[in-house]
Amino acid sequence: MKVLLIGSGGREHALAWALAASPRVGEVLATPGNAGIAELARIVTAEGDDELLRLAARERVDLAVIGPEAPLAAGLADSLREAEVPTFGPGRDGARLEASKAYAKAFMERCGVPTAAFATFSALDPALDHLRRVGAPIVVKDSYLAAGKGVTVADDEDRAEAALRELFARPNAEVVLEERLLGQELSVMALTDGRSWLPLPLAQDHKQIGEGDVGPMTGGMGAVAPVPLLSDAQRERLDREIVEPVLQGLRDEGTDYRGALFLGVMWTDAGPKLLEINVRLGDPETQTVLPLMENDLAGVLEALDQRRLHEVGPVWRPGAAATVVVAAPGYPGAYPKGLPVAIPEGREADTWVFHAGTRSEHGRLLSSGGRILAVTAVDADIPSAVAKAYREVDRIDVPGGVHRRDIGGRLR
Repeated sequence: MKVLLIGSGGREHALAWALAASPRVGEVLATPGNAGIAELARIVTAEGDDELLRLAARERVDLAVIGPEAPLAAGLADSLREAEVPTFGPGRDGARLEASKAYAKAFMERCGVPTAAFATFSALDPALDHLRRVGAPIVVKDSYLAAGKGVTVADDEDRAEAALRELFARPNAEVVLEERLLGQELSVMALTDGRSWLPLPLAQDHKQIGEGDVGPMTGGMGAVAPVPLLSDAQRERLDREIVEPVLQGLRDEGTDYRGALFLGVMWTDAGPKLLEINVRLGDPETQTVLPLMENDLAGVLEALDQRRLHEVGPVWRPGAAATVVVAAPGYPGAYPKGLPVAIPEGREADTWVFHAGTRSEHGRLLSSGGRILAVTAVDADIPSAVAKAYREVDRIDVPGGVHRRDIGGRLR
């Protein structure tokens, strides 16, 4: 089969790696791709959805895999399915759960899913009035797509007010003010064909730029999986109170949802509460989880599109995985591009370097984004996997590159 992969980040490099390894896949096409993906796939150019649809028809694509959220929110999966291209990814209706945090919070309420107390605003003054009533700490969220960086956890009202003023300086802003929850945050990912669903290993991301979870939010600086935080009974509670009501709500509202669900959950003293819903696989969670999968990803995704997910299931290898992200200096703020990236040849077994923001120019590997690389290692347990990942990170040279040294540290 021929697979078309849409996206250019570390998540998409991991997907390209898993798809290219499938005995069912003869060729992977990718657009726009990156330097790492180009080693596994034929890079193709498609400017806009119409050109992409023509490309899929001309190449006789058997499966399209949409990695990032923006094309999902724009309805690309709908267009591909209307053109009779089997597709991994929800349509525009389902993607609203990530495209608007306000919509997602209202959906959680309708479905009876426990979540943090919240209020939604489309103007600054009412938001400031609410802030003064409830006080801090509080979480300020840009309701719209923000590549994982639209959240401010404010410990005081001044910080929250500054975040509000910054967001409402933009046209047509919408903001969610949310109760700050305490506990262990979990990345709960699942594949669903709209009828049945398959859980992926429970992961934990590290969102903030600084060690000890300080500083601004990023798209994710590292992850570990599977995290041993929940007992069997707690995992059953998580599925019963969070995952299954979300999936039932999608069915009840007539949403054709075929793709991945990424549920950001905080496990509090009162149990699980849903923080947010993403409509694609996480990044860097995908780079962490896919190396643990032993069977054929392409077959699973094909069955998902055909609503046969109940017939297949991923087989997970023993052990654990850890991912450490190497970012450009200044990220998640302004950062330079075009930095030379040196990745030594040869590495330990069960270690991967997934490219995120990279490009190749005249045989040189250069940075092209804020998050440059994601280094993943698999070993017997999380501490061993983390140590192996850091050994590989320490061999890589990116001038001024930054990474956290405490990935997996919340589990100690």
